[in-house]
Amino acid sequence: MSSGEQRSRIRAFGLRARLLLAFLLVAAVSAGTTAALTYREARNSLLVTAQDTAVTSFREHVQQTGFPLPVREEGMEDVLRDIARKGKPHPWVVFAEYGSLRASSGENPVSTVITPELRRAARANPHGSFERVVKDGVPYLTIAMPTVFKTGPDSVLPTGLVLYAVMRMTDEQINVDALLMAARDGALPGLAIALIPGLIAARSVLRPVRELRQAARDMGSGRLDTRIRVRGSDELANLARTFNESTGQLERSVRELREAEERARRFASDVSHELRTPLAGMLAVTEVLDEDADGLDPDTARAVRLVSMETGKLAVLVEDLMEISRFDARAAELNADEVDVAEAIRKTLHNRHWTDDRIRTELPDGIRARLDPRRFDVVIANLVGNALRHGGAPVTVRLRTEARLPGPPVLITDVMDGGPGIRPESLPHIFDRFYKADAARTRSAGSGLGLAITLENVKLHGGTIHAGNRPGGGAVFAVEIPLHSEGAGG
Repeated sequence: MSSGEQRSRIRAFGLRARLLLAFLLVAAVSAGTTAALTYREARNSLLVTAQDTAVTSFREHVQQTGFPLPVREEGMEDVLRDIARKGKPHPWVVFAEYGSLRASSGENPVSTVITPELRRAARANPHGSFERVVKDGVPYLTIAMPTVFKTGPDSVLPTGLVLYAVMRMTDEQINVDALLMAARDGALPGLAIALIPGLIAARSVLRPVRELRQAARDMGSGRLDTRIRVRGSDELANLARTFNESTGQLERSVRELREAEERARRFASDVSHELRTPLAGMLAVTEVLDEDADGLDPDTARAVRLVSMETGKLAVLVEDLMEISRFDARAAELNADEVDVAEAIRKTLHNRHWTDDRIRTELPDGIRARLDPRRFDVVIANLVGNALRHGGAPVTVRLRTEARLPGPPVLITDVMDGGPGIRPESLPHIFDRFYKADAARTRSAGSGLGLAITLENVKLHGGTIHAGNRPGGGAVFAVEIPLHSEGAGG
């Protein structure tokens, strides 16, 4: 057998051929479709026949009955009973409405089956209207027929009297149900016959698809070495080969990215560690120079103060890099203790000398929680410092608790500023490392890692942090930490 003939044979029995065969087998259940169409036509025929008979008969009886104007209540019920006795194809209950007058051939003068829509249609159409209604599981045909008198050869004028006929369609519903059962009983054998070959075809087609789905799920869980066994040479086999090639390339790319990321983390950690010792000496020298700066000439004093300021920034950057490296290495630990949260916040503000009128606090006493005091101090200091630098005074620090069901209550710390707020395009990136909300601001007083470190510290407490803007203006940062302390209040 030549290679061309072999490829043709494989193609003939490939996925496309199997799908075509499945579609051909589905044609065997066309009897079910035919039965459904037959049922629909027969149902419509039954309902339309009964409906047309009732509407035509009711219209004729109304037209043949004379009603003196103005309509009087005396004798009206006898007239309605006479019309009801002539009902076709089933007995009617006839109702009359004329102004405030209500009468019927039955026990109740007003029907609960007649809808407001039918009443509106009766007023709009002098030739009458009808509607099929199901109430409490019972089908009804409701007919509205206004009485008119002729004002010309082709024109009529409503008298204001409207007659309604209400007819049960129980017999038609029984016949429709019987048709449905017959259609179902006729279609089920065909479906059963077609089920066996359909299952066989579906199994052969869907098995590779299930394997592909399981492989994709394994990859999503991090197992990048997942591969699919290739069977045959059809379209699904080609898909499996392509999947294996793609996963292999993805595995290599991810491994290279992880190695590069690990090298970058190690580099940042090593550089930060190596810079700590010389920076400590530089800080000591700059402190001495700052003390003697007043005795130097103005240019030298300016240069000394600039060196001192930049050295301080570099020290902050190195400490922040060391801290973020510990988070990346999963080496950060939480040393939790039960603390008075309001007192901890006051201590943070006092240690940074943020006690002037730029800072406002709403700190109710008595709220206790298990927190790492050092890390919570960093969270509050970073948020308040960020609000003062990039927002605007006054900065409000508000403490509260909130019940969450299910789960424990949460401790919520809001830090709000009076600045212009955060631009919408910056909100999704506000906690990214070294992200600058203002593209024109090439340098800032901070390291660019403060909010990223804040996020990591909040996560370490099992909490979340959200950034947004207040309706009246200004940014707001909300820190939510689970409140595990018993007897916490607020």
